[in-house]
Amino acid sequence: MPSAITFPCFSSATPPCHRTTCLLPPDLQPLAFSGIWSIATRNKQDNFRLLLHARGNNISQTRTKVYKGLERQLETLQTDEKEVSQVCIANVKEERIKSIKSMLSSMEDGEISISAYDTAWVALVKDINGSGFPQFPSSLQWIVENQLPDGSWGDPFLFFTHDRILNSLACVVALKVWNIYPVLFEKGLAFIRENMSKLRSEDDEHMPIGFEIAFPSLMEMARQHDLQISNDDPIINEIYAKRNQKLTKISKEMMHLMPTTLLHSLEGTAGLDWEKLLKLQCQDGSFLFSPSSTAFALMHTKNENCLNYLKKAVEKFNGGVPNVYPVDLFEHIWAVDRLERLGISRYFQSEIKECLNYVYRYWTEDGIGWARNSRVQDIDDTAMGFRLLRLHGHEVSPDAFRHFKKGGEFFCFVGQSTQAITGIYNLYRASQVLFPREKILEEAKTFASKFLREKQESNQLLDKWIICKNLPGEVGYALDIPWYANLPRVEARFYIEHYGGENDVWIGKTLYRMPYVNNNEYLELAKTDFNNCQALHQLEWNSIHKWYMKSNLGEFGVGRREPLQAYFVAAASIFEPERANERLAWARTAVLVEAIRMYMEIDITSLDVKKGFLKDFNTIINNNDSSSNDNSNNNINNINGMRKAESRTKGKELMETLLKTLNCMAMETLVARSVDVQHDLHSAWNKWLLTWCRDEDETERGVGDGEGELLVHTIILCAGHCISEDQSNPHYQRLFLLTNSICRHLRLQLFNSMGHHGKKDCRVTDPIEPVMQELVQLVLGNSDGIDPDIKRPFLTVAKSFYYAAHCTPDIINHHITKVLFENVA
Repeated sequence: MPSAITFPCFSSATPPCHRTTCLLPPDLQPLAFSGIWSIATRNKQDNFRLLLHARGNNISQTRTKVYKGLERQLETLQTDEKEVSQVCIANVKEERIKSIKSMLSSMEDGEISISAYDTAWVALVKDINGSGFPQFPSSLQWIVENQLPDGSWGDPFLFFTHDRILNSLACVVALKVWNIYPVLFEKGLAFIRENMSKLRSEDDEHMPIGFEIAFPSLMEMARQHDLQISNDDPIINEIYAKRNQKLTKISKEMMHLMPTTLLHSLEGTAGLDWEKLLKLQCQDGSFLFSPSSTAFALMHTKNENCLNYLKKAVEKFNGGVPNVYPVDLFEHIWAVDRLERLGISRYFQSEIKECLNYVYRYWTEDGIGWARNSRVQDIDDTAMGFRLLRLHGHEVSPDAFRHFKKGGEFFCFVGQSTQAITGIYNLYRASQVLFPREKILEEAKTFASKFLREKQESNQLLDKWIICKNLPGEVGYALDIPWYANLPRVEARFYIEHYGGENDVWIGKTLYRMPYVNNNEYLELAKTDFNNCQALHQLEWNSIHKWYMKSNLGEFGVGRREPLQAYFVAAASIFEPERANERLAWARTAVLVEAIRMYMEIDITSLDVKKGFLKDFNTIINNNDSSSNDNSNNNINNINGMRKAESRTKGKELMETLLKTLNCMAMETLVARSVDVQHDLHSAWNKWLLTWCRDEDETERGVGDGEGELLVHTIILCAGHCISEDQSNPHYQRLFLLTNSICRHLRLQLFNSMGHHGKKDCRVTDPIEPVMQELVQLVLGNSDGIDPDIKRPFLTVAKSFYYAAHCTPDIINHHITKVLFENVA
């Protein structure tokens, strides 16, 4: 791996700042960090000279000399044959990105696997014109062509008895009704007889949705056609009992008056009033988007809308049909969720925006279902949609959740038999993105948290809607790390381990797969991206560590752990390679704040000494600001002059490190963003240093005061944003006030909770919750006229303080190892 680019920002007594990405304009940045640079770097010298020339009239001669040093460093980058050969690594990544973009941009009604059970019901439909032939012969042909070697039908890669029995029984009945392919029929019947008893030993959570309704109906059809299948097994009686119990939850009268989930399983219900039921038909002609239910309705009504719905589905899936269709909202929402949790959403911002705009178009005051224009909503899709829409700035009301509450409990569907773990899990995730006075979300969070913890303690984290790689791990992470403390790269690191890619399977009427939600393209891109970012982060950490050592910051009480945790928190929050400038500035600022805090709090540091420190800081920066371009004195010269005139003290040494570091930050930002932020950085630090010079109670002066504001200001400036014009905006001032309040409260709580052995109580106290809620509302809202890119760092910094206060040192150490030093396999 070639060496990283080195910024000669510090004097010989100070280590270099290693940078790898933000040195160049966007068209010259590396394709992906893996120790290689794009072929465009062959033009880097010319472009960089143009940048220097354009900025030459605005910076001092001394600073120009520093930039010429940068230019010389850039010229040493040689794209040799070995490096060029490694471009293929980046090309693979680019191909994956293109592939995923193609998926996202081609979303329509949803990509979903075929259900043999539903296809069999469609194949059973006789020609509505009375010819006596199948209405959908291609569906019958699909059954003939898709029997598995063991005689069953179903998912070929995953065996669950309930699923295989249901699919196989439906297909066997269809073959018997049309009296074709007796060999396939006998083979399928043999499979059913041999495996029926296995139903007893399988978890109920893995039973297909509505199995207790659909299976008895098929058994009765089988008996009508003289299929010899034993009814003596006790499990059969248990299934019938479950059917009777479920049918009592939703009365026949209610079923005919309003849309309920029973519309999804009409094929298992007798004594229906079709005249009334047709009034509950969906706009697309289906009955709650179920091909089997709609096929059953078509048999009894010959309704043209039912026919058109099935024709469209059969044509799209070449004879087969899925267990539910369309699944457009489900697909749009869950794909975005996977991309965000895997840490790769930044590559697909325009596609994600389109996905969420689509979902918002169909959002209702009652929430949403898995398909547009659904007359039955569910808590799972509503919760996931609510959370993503709110996080992306859409106005959505939490009142939608009132429709899923009865008494003190929340439910997914009216008449459900059991709770779904993932439904309540997604409710819990949504409930944490709450604004002030949203009582329904407070209630949802309390209920969901209690429910999930009880299931976790009893080891009952199997879900009835999905069979995934590690649902207990997902739920455990959510319970351990609340959203306020959730740092993006920590979440990505663990979700990459939890996400099963194409092996995750959903449970509907039958097992099914959603290739645009669960696939290996997402997973492999996430792994590559994480490891590439981690390699860059390791180089940056080495730079921060060298800077810490060379600056002798340990002499000021800053332990070796502080710079590591400071860099980790910055990298876990702002991880993108192109944002290295912000990340490094955050880490250095946090370490310097700790060093100055330790210096200010020692017994020998009087108020006069503190005021003198601030005065010296202002004297030096003011002298530098007043210097002309012909005067080569800069911060470093002023410091050196001061050192010659006075004896070197700890305060002067700390001042030197501070000013050198600020100078480096300003120069890096100028190169990366073409913005000179030196004056604004000085102003931000001056404001923070002032907090140490107030005549207040010594025990708490300065602890956390203005630290959040300083970090936010630094991040925004080093991102190249100009914020001075916005400071008069009352919303802007409120953002600073809230952030400072949160960070100060959490910092004090952290200090006060630490015991003699470094242990702490990781519970964050309630008083901070309303303040966090207001900050979330201001940052996520879009009515204040402030650029979202400027607002976002306020919440990012506040969450980093919440993380530090919430997590124990052992947990943080574990996260540091996982995020910075342990590769994803």
